[in-house]
Amino acid sequence: MKYNMTLTPEEEAILNGSQGETMAKVMKTLVLYGDAFGATKMVPVNSEKGHLVTSFGLKVMKPVYSLMDQLIEGGALSKQKFSVDPKPLDPNVPANFLQKVIFNKFMYSMQDSYDKQLAEMGLLDDKSYTCTCYMDEVGNIPNKNEVLSWAESSAVVYANSVLGARCNRNSGIIELFGSIVGKVPYFGLLTDEGRKATWIVEVKTTKKPEAQILGSAIGMKVMEDVPFVKGLDKWIGTELDGDTKAYLKDFGAATASNGAVGLYHIENLTPEAVEMGENLIAENAQVYVIDDAELERVQANYPVMWKDKEATPKLCFVGCPHLSHAQLIEWTDNVAEGLKKNGLKKVSIPTVFTAAPGVIEEFEKTPYAAKLKETGVVLSYICPLMYMNNPLCKSMPVITNSNKLRTYTTSRYYRSDEILDIITKEAK
Repeated sequence: MKYNMTLTPEEEAILNGSQGETMAKVMKTLVLYGDAFGATKMVPVNSEKGHLVTSFGLKVMKPVYSLMDQLIEGGALSKQKFSVDPKPLDPNVPANFLQKVIFNKFMYSMQDSYDKQLAEMGLLDDKSYTCTCYMDEVGNIPNKNEVLSWAESSAVVYANSVLGARCNRNSGIIELFGSIVGKVPYFGLLTDEGRKATWIVEVKTTKKPEAQILGSAIGMKVMEDVPFVKGLDKWIGTELDGDTKAYLKDFGAATASNGAVGLYHIENLTPEAVEMGENLIAENAQVYVIDDAELERVQANYPVMWKDKEATPKLCFVGCPHLSHAQLIEWTDNVAEGLKKNGLKKVSIPTVFTAAPGVIEEFEKTPYAAKLKETGVVLSYICPLMYMNNPLCKSMPVITNSNKLRTYTTSRYYRSDEILDIITKEAK
């Protein structure tokens, strides 16, 4: 096999079959992947845990299940235990009879067997299905400068930016291959040069910008480049506390889905920006100024995909990416207060809050769980995006405060304060 990167004798041996034919194919795939992106060598994956994006047992994904069988039979299992994105199904989430038939009989009929394959490959446990694996309650929290083999755009951008770990925006299966071999190609966001900012974003708003809209604006402007954001610390502080991490979780998910950002730096806040300051900015970096008018322009240009743009919403999703424990508490208080203010006992529109199984488990130990249940809100571990992939759900008027869900589905975006107002008032 011809390849451009420099391999160690051990890596060449694996490529030539020293650990079996299956492992040789996995290594060959990684080498070809690295060559395509100009990688110079392979580097060890030194994080404790991995994260996979492909969690859903779609019937059409037969090649994936066949591949998993080959890996398991060939003994090519993950060297790391891993978490995986959220499950697509939850019987507690509102769905009519036909929608459930399509979910269970046609779309996700392979879920149970696929879950077993994931467990054999190295899944941490049945509570590790979440896009926010870095939550304390989940425990997949890499350290600064650790090399990861992850996929899931919102998790990768969080790990790179907020935690200072190093990971490229891998596709599904490639991230698994990196965890199987224990090495990944060295290019892009793994390198010092690749982590430099080629955009300076100046935040000049008169109030704290909505995380989802700010992230959306930056993602659509810089696309896959690295932005260095100035002025945001004025609104969210210079400490990576729980509230700030939750803000950056939602902000980063929007940059990664409305664009293709895999890393951002926030002046005076994120680890590398604190350590290196403006030395992170590359020469001839472009400048993007964001003020109130720019954020209003961005939101005003979001398309409404509903057939009837005046339809009454039939469903609301909050939690894409999954909510943190603190966000769950805040939303619970806000919904309860909104209902009381408007003379209602339960939300006027079926509403689903989503969070990691471990976060839900801890939340249910608090008095807030009963308080949330009284509002009629459903708390679920589901992936809203996978729910919305159902053709019958695509035609529903669904609302959300998630720019990621808005981008990938027909859901209609509203700011969090707008969502709260809609679900706690009498439906029109």
